[in-house]
Amino acid sequence: MKKFCWNLEGGALCLLQGDITAARVDAVVNAANSSLAGGGGVDGAIHRAAGPQLLEACMRIVAEQGRLPAGQAVTTPGFNMPAKYVIHTVGPIWRGGNAGEPETLRSAWLESLREAEANGAAVVAFPAISTGVYGYPVELAAPLALKTAAESLASMRVEAVHVYLHGESSWQAWSVAARDLLGEPHETEQ
Repeated sequence: MKKFCWNLEGGALCLLQGDITAARVDAVVNAANSSLAGGGGVDGAIHRAAGPQLLEACMRIVAEQGRLPAGQAVTTPGFNMPAKYVIHTVGPIWRGGNAGEPETLRSAWLESLREAEANGAAVVAFPAISTGVYGYPVELAAPLALKTAAESLASMRVEAVHVYLHGESSWQAWSVAARDLLGEPHETEQ
């Protein structure tokens, strides 16, 4: 598994190439859709790994609160996953960049970190929110997400953010963005 880590003010920010559903962290962020009903990509993988209780918990939330708006986050137990919690957030669908996508993506990361902090989660694993079927260009999403995470580590009780990346092109794009923003990593595993 590839891993790059940066030691920042307030905590560590790591990029990992691996399976987020197996992450031994306090909370895993799910790139959900607003219905919280599971789906493709990381959302489907997390639902499969957590088991049917996750869908039941999500359906209770939607019944009580309605669909989850883009940029917001809500927490459920992790059920059958190693993580204690799953934090569901809805990222923006890319519509060219002038429909509030950057603000919504930043909010999805920030609200997920606030949920983690509220639940006492010290180490949080994120996927590359919105860069899959939602079409957000990774070269724009990565710097925004990394900057949001780095700033949040300095001001929150969250101790580490692990970004799990799928595929070589995603790994390359996020690695370049992280080096541009944070310099060379303090720890590397190839």
